[in-house]
Amino acid sequence: MLLKLSGRGLRALGEVSSRPFIGRISTDVAQRGPNEIWLARGGAGVPDGFRAYLLAGPRPVMPPRDSYALGPEFSYLSDGDVIRIEPDRGAVHAIYRRNSRTNSLLVTERCNNYCVMCSQPPKDRDDSWIIDDLLQAIPLMSPDTGEIGITGGEPSLLGPRLIELVRCLGQCLPATAVHILSNGRGFATGDLAKALAQLHHPDLMLGIPLYADVPEHHDYVVQARGAFDETIRGILNLKRHGVRVELRFVMHAETYEGLPAFARFVARNLLFVDHVALMGLELMGFARTNLDALWIDPLDYQRELREAVETLHRARLRVSIYNTPLCVLTPDLHPFARASISDWKNAYMDECDGCALRTQCGGFFASSTLRRSRGIARVRLG
Repeated sequence: MLLKLSGRGLRALGEVSSRPFIGRISTDVAQRGPNEIWLARGGAGVPDGFRAYLLAGPRPVMPPRDSYALGPEFSYLSDGDVIRIEPDRGAVHAIYRRNSRTNSLLVTERCNNYCVMCSQPPKDRDDSWIIDDLLQAIPLMSPDTGEIGITGGEPSLLGPRLIELVRCLGQCLPATAVHILSNGRGFATGDLAKALAQLHHPDLMLGIPLYADVPEHHDYVVQARGAFDETIRGILNLKRHGVRVELRFVMHAETYEGLPAFARFVARNLLFVDHVALMGLELMGFARTNLDALWIDPLDYQRELREAVETLHRARLRVSIYNTPLCVLTPDLHPFARASISDWKNAYMDECDGCALRTQCGGFFASSTLRRSRGIARVRLG
């Protein structure tokens, strides 16, 4: 089931702040400070010196300022998590979860593509405050974090503020990999690619979607004329400046037939990219709206997928299959499958119970219940 990361889930227990604020969850009284939020479970006490208080159990007779009863839907919050509290709405947003391997920072909801299967439909509004919040939140994150994703919308629309954000990540979390999801168009001209490279981040990669080997098909999928040419120029510009690039190809009814030609195009023209990810469809946002036009059972494009993987693998490119359970892939594709679905929207079906491959399988998007492959089955060995 989907983990709720944002929404109403707080009830004020007295006087509260008038403006939103950001803080880090703590259950250690020694960590009191202006950016720490005390989390009390059961009958735990309420020490002074914290920015705010979340109470998941009995409340004190005289609660401190900024005390809130925490709803059960946010019971997963724990030490080291970084959250944003909106007192006037009684809302909480989990910006970062310390124990998760899949933390992503939404940096804007604006985008210059309008992809037919977009899981996060764009919104044309001023959301520049998001970067201000993230610059406060990043120093509170654990330096042991393995990877942080940056997503949108389209991050390159931020221009210099994207550079500011990546610089902050490099300074505060120098051992943390950063993966930016971008359509690549913003790096086609200007100095943005060069500025990103000049940060010399030790572990940075851009994931850029390319949905065809010809402009008209890619431009149709992203609903933006000229996007293919700008995306290709963006990829070339990033690689020219030494920035690592991952190509992404989402498989659905409008793209699957082009998989073999896409793979040949990449093997002939983009052999210098660092990774190619062939991705199953997430049935959210526009993909859900356009479900009848986009849905195809993965069983029905195994031939095209196998041919694409073989072409890319023979070209010595790193290739992975994302968002696709093992039971709907032919066995020869299993070595390329990765457990890629973020934990907060990851799910398993009844057939997964007792499956011999469950520990190796990435499972499903929680939204996958809208359409089921006829290949979903419990695998038994021997």
